[in-house]
Amino acid sequence: MDGPSGTGKSTVSRRLAVACDAAYLDTGAMYRALTLAVLRAGLDGEAPGSTEVALDAVAAVRSVTDPRAPALLLGDEDVEPEIRGPQVTRAVSAVSALAEVRAALVERQRQLIATAVDESGGIVVEGRDIGSVVVPDAPLKVYLTASDEIRAARRAAQDRKAGRDSDPGTVLADVRRRDRLDSTRKVSPLHAASDALVLDTDGLSVDAVLERLLELVAERGMVS
Repeated sequence: MDGPSGTGKSTVSRRLAVACDAAYLDTGAMYRALTLAVLRAGLDGEAPGSTEVALDAVAAVRSVTDPRAPALLLGDEDVEPEIRGPQVTRAVSAVSALAEVRAALVERQRQLIATAVDESGGIVVEGRDIGSVVVPDAPLKVYLTASDEIRAARRAAQDRKAGRDSDPGTVLADVRRRDRLDSTRKVSPLHAASDALVLDTDGLSVDAVLERLLELVAERGMVS
């Protein structure tokens, strides 16, 4: 499941995993955890030393792949609330663009996916380069899209629900900035895989998107 922020990837991916009794992995959260490690070191992702700090943190990042209780740990610390804050959001694109960091984290993600498939029989993975880079042989690839304004409104609503301050204009500008950075980076830029099904979520409820995804899963014989 790929696509830019605010398209509903996380919500529908978790619900799809629960419905299919599969594991769940949010790869974006892993990049956010590395970004948090970089920020805690007093860097911003573009400063010298950011790559080394992020690479050192790769081994400390642990993802709980239970869709009913997903969690992201940095060492033994649950950093899920902190990695969703504005500081990490502003810096994550810079850290995600570091070639060595992406290479190391992609290998880690592939290991987690292989383990989850062996143990659970399947996994729903969300991110920005899953179908194009991480698992190019995935039996089903979906790329979610939505307008800038809709995505910004969804992101702002998520922030308010989590108790974070949220200015609509600022959120919209940030959504567009991340789109530009993620789609123009040299390594694994954001784009739909050539064989991905593109699903526009404008005007669709979460239930409607989930229903369509379950239809696709069934059509491809991915569940009994």
